[in-house]
Parts: sequence; structure tokens; C-alpha cells
Amino acid sequence: MSNVPERFNTDRAGLCSALHWKSQYIWSAPDPTVPRSGDGLFWCAMTQTCIGPDGQLAEPGNCCSGERGCHCGASK
Repeated sequence: MSNVPERFNTDRAGLCSALHWKSQYIWSAPDPTVPRSGDGLFWCAMTQTCIGPDGQLAEPGNCCSGERGCHCGASK
């Protein structure tokens, strides 16, 4: 069982491609003996901050729905 809060779960479907987090840039095989950090450090590539262009937090719990106007998969 993961101790990562659900809102930080990066394994969810429909994540916006503009959402980024540190572990995307670590080029090594996952080590199952090391628990995920769940540090909650996410940023939006469109704004380069933790706040998306719509003024809401950039984190997996908010960035997995095409209903969000700035979502890269949203119908414009």
C-alpha cells in the first residue's frame, strides 16, 4: 500500500502532458526497496510554477481532467 496521498498519485489516467515532477528526470530503474517520496513538488510547463494558467494548483489531482481549460487534452 502506498503512503502517497491520492492527490499526488502520478499513476492516474489522463494527466496533462504539461504537468511535471522531479522523478520524471531521474534516469534510473525504480528501486522497490526505496519508498516513493510523495513530496508533492509539481509544476506546470506552461507557467513554470506550481500554479497553472487557470490559477489553480498544478498537481495530479487537479491536472487529470480535460474539464480543466488549460489541460493539454481539453477541447478548446
